[in-house]
Amino acid sequence: MLRADLAAAPPGIILSNVSFSNRLSPSVAKAARTLNVSMKKWIIHSTAQIDDVITSSEDQSMWEACRQALSAFDFSIEEKDKILGKAFGLINSPYWGEERKKEVPKFETVNGILEYLRSLSLSDDDLSKLLKKFPEVLGCSLDDELKTNVQVLEKEWGIKGKSLRNLLLRNPKVLGYNVDCKGDCMAQCTRCWVRF
Repeated sequence: MLRADLAAAPPGIILSNVSFSNRLSPSVAKAARTLNVSMKKWIIHSTAQIDDVITSSEDQSMWEACRQALSAFDFSIEEKDKILGKAFGLINSPYWGEERKKEVPKFETVNGILEYLRSLSLSDDDLSKLLKKFPEVLGCSLDDELKTNVQVLEKEWGIKGKSLRNLLLRNPKVLGYNVDCKGDCMAQCTRCWVRF
């Protein structure tokens, strides 16, 4: 039972300072150590992926500007890097599959999407939650996906205002849907309206 609790623990929990009593099995203690080590490896590996793409001073300054665009939220530098990395293909994300090419984000793109999301009555606290759940939103097309999908939700489903805000907090991936297979699978399930 404790093993299930460890597996369900949020990734930010560091278990290195946990002392295990004699009542717990060695396998549970090993699971805790393995979880902690794998989190450290993931963080190191994901940072290396970003460093492989951001090499020039121009890329560095663009990356830093995008970090600044996220400064309204209480994210650490590592969290900002992870959000931007997932959004722009620098960190592997199942959401994109193989279709997302790696690119250095532009401040105008990131800031434009954040401003649009704010215009949907999302507070900075709401945006913080949305970005943690669906960081890839920053890499979606503002006109072709976000605005179009919000219009679809309003016109076809009658979802707007407070209902739209609640939906976006519950299921922010709806902003990035760009496929409607209508039941005839196109193998792009992470971006398909059928999930809605």
